[in-house]
Amino acid sequence: MDYNKKETNIKMIAELSNAIGVSGFEDDVVNIIRKYCEDLGTMKEDTLRNLFLYRNGNTGNRPVVQLDAHTDEVGFMVQAIRSNGTLQMIPLGSWVTSNIPAHKVQVRNFEGEYISGIIGSKPPHYMSEQEKKSGLDIKQLSVDVGARSQQEAINDFAIRIGEPIAPFAEFEYIEKRDIMMGKAFDNRLGCAGLVTTLKLLEQEQLQVDLVAGFAAQEEVGTRGAVVTSRVIKPDIAIVFEGCPADDTIVDTFEIQTAIKKGPMLRHIDAKMIVNPRFQRFVLDLAARHNIPVQEGVRSGGGTNGAAIHLSNEGVPTIVIGVPVCYAHTHYGISTYYDYENSVKLACEILKVLNEDIIKSF
Repeated sequence: MDYNKKETNIKMIAELSNAIGVSGFEDDVVNIIRKYCEDLGTMKEDTLRNLFLYRNGNTGNRPVVQLDAHTDEVGFMVQAIRSNGTLQMIPLGSWVTSNIPAHKVQVRNFEGEYISGIIGSKPPHYMSEQEKKSGLDIKQLSVDVGARSQQEAINDFAIRIGEPIAPFAEFEYIEKRDIMMGKAFDNRLGCAGLVTTLKLLEQEQLQVDLVAGFAAQEEVGTRGAVVTSRVIKPDIAIVFEGCPADDTIVDTFEIQTAIKKGPMLRHIDAKMIVNPRFQRFVLDLAARHNIPVQEGVRSGGGTNGAAIHLSNEGVPTIVIGVPVCYAHTHYGISTYYDYENSVKLACEILKVLNEDIIKSF
């Protein structure tokens, strides 16, 4: 497949976006990545379902670059089965509770089948005026799969506690407007971007060794990356992310993560101050190659960079983020333009990195 072609990458993005993989249950996502990476190097997994890929051509005596992307998406877990057959749930990852109701989800049962459900809440007809004005608590919500009793949910629907609940949305690409719509762009766009980068560099003679770490459980505390960084022991790292866009929520002068403006490179977030020398090197490189980028100064949020940059006695780390409108909801909006430029930037960085440049950071 030609990964210079949009059609190839859109197909991969669609497959990854539609895959079910909430935190701790990323097996389907990992299997898809394995399929697309089968000729790129040696792969192995650990018990967390972190996937490691050691690039063909690595020598073992050059600086190691960790390429990171996390495989999980925000979702839920079955906490209890109520007497009326509906499911009580807890969140996996960060949600705004008011965004959760009235959406379709998929619940895994103990036969391994994903069955459809709707997230329900009390209709306004039965609400008091005080309830209408109050904020929602997630325990006021439930997942309805059609069971009408606890016994029916267990015996006929094969539901049990501890099972994952994933948002449901089907990927769509609107080519006329270069708009991608779907779920889990945080961070399936990062996973796809990492794969495309490796594909485009397949025949390149690099001065560094590349090891990809497709990390599990980022949305619940960057847990997978704690392990991947210990295993890979990188000298430097690039984190591929789907980062929340801000162009629909802030005043114009504050916008730093707009769609159709290129990838965002953050200087800081709640868990990492990006290595300023590495960051400036990348920003200057982007300017030389006419690759559009945006700079972000974030007061919140965090990525796997938080775990990676504190590993191996300190690792210079940057984050290349594809802007995603409405991240951590059922539906996101992104553009292929931003995805493509994220990959271009990553490729240009990896073509020039060498031991002396890395030491200068």
